[in-house]
Amino acid sequence: RIETPDGPDTRPMRFFPGQIFLAALAACFVWISCTLAAPQPTPLPPKKTKQTPASQLIQKQAKPKVVPRVLAIATPDNTRIYVSLSKQRAYLLVGDDVAIDTPISSGKRAGMTPKGSFTVLEKDADHRSSVYGNFVNSRGETVRAGVSTRVDSAPSGTHYVGAPMKWFMRLTYEGVGMHVGILPGYPASHGCVRMPEDTAKLFYDHVKVGTPAVIGD
Repeated sequence: RIETPDGPDTRPMRFFPGQIFLAALAACFVWISCTLAAPQPTPLPPKKTKQTPASQLIQKQAKPKVVPRVLAIATPDNTRIYVSLSKQRAYLLVGDDVAIDTPISSGKRAGMTPKGSFTVLEKDADHRSSVYGNFVNSRGETVRAGVSTRVDSAPSGTHYVGAPMKWFMRLTYEGVGMHVGILPGYPASHGCVRMPEDTAKLFYDHVKVGTPAVIGD
């Protein structure tokens, strides 16, 4: 109410739209000024996490196991092979008995080592890859290592030398097989089944072209 000489003015106060807008604008300026003037909280520094070395992330595989009693009766005519991709193990079997249980390293991406039923198509004790290897010069020195003939071209003055695949047992016409190779403790190959040298030779000696092989989970 507004006091007048004649007493309080009981008429309602009237506000025009322009006055309302100016009042709202002034309130916004006051809020922004207070917000900017207020001290801002200091962000906490990010927590430092210790990175685990890759060597510790590699799962240590159990060593190969040979059962002499079963291996003694194993021949190329009565053996079969089973490869477990999930366990990263390969087994040489006589019937249902395990003669050899060995760690492996299969294809580094799903599908690179195909699942299914196969047979040994070829045996080659000193096989070399036709796809993966090195470019070397006339003196036998490696100029470029770890190349693929599918994507890499040999530098001038070099020639291709395939990676060694000792005790090779071919399972597919595309080149997937079982052979000696590096076992880092996880799937790391281009599709072949890598094995320790000792057990690879035992497999090689106890299978023949036509020996059944299954690759599964």
